Amino acid sequence: MHACPKALCQHVDWALERVIGAPVSLSWAEQPAQHGAYRAEVAWTGATGTGAKLVAALKAWPMLRFEVTEEPSQGNDGERMAYVPGQGVFRAPMSANGDLMVTEQQLRHLAATAGSGEAFRHGLDALLGAAWDDDLEAYRHAGDGAPISWLHQVV
Repeated sequence: MHACPKALCQHVDWALERVIGAPVSLSWAEQPAQHGAYRAEVAWTGATGTGAKLVAALKAWPMLRFEVTEEPSQGNDGERMAYVPGQGVFRAPMSANGDLMVTEQQLRHLAATAGSGEAFRHGLDALLGAAWDDDLEAYRHAGDGAPISWLHQVV
C-alpha cells in the first residue's frame, strides 16, 4: 500500500482480513510523498488468484495507491497489478525474474495499428503500464526501508 488516508487504514486491514481469512494488523507509517497519507508493505502467501481478490477488495476506495504482485507458481505465471486514482487498475503477467510480459498477439496488434513510431512507443508504454509506474515511483522510493508485514491465507 503506497498511500492510504489515516481514516482508512483500519478498513484496509479489515478488507485484507476478508480476503486472506486471517487477522491482519499492518505496520502503518507516514508516507512522505503525500501529506496525510500512510503506507504499509505486506508480503503474503495464498492460492493462485489471491492477488486479484486483494485488488478487488482494495479498489473499493478510489483514493488509494497500491501495487499487488503475485509471484509465479507451478503452472502459473506471476502477475503485477497496480492501482492509481483516476487511472484505475493496470494488470499484466510477470515472468519468474519479475519482468512484465507482453504477448506476441499484443505486439502484432500494436505493430498493425500504430500509425507512426511515436504511436508505437506510446502503445508499448501502455502495454507496460508506464503511466502507473510514473505515478507510483515517488511513493515507492519514499517507502524504502519500511517494515514488512507477512500475511498467510487460511486454506
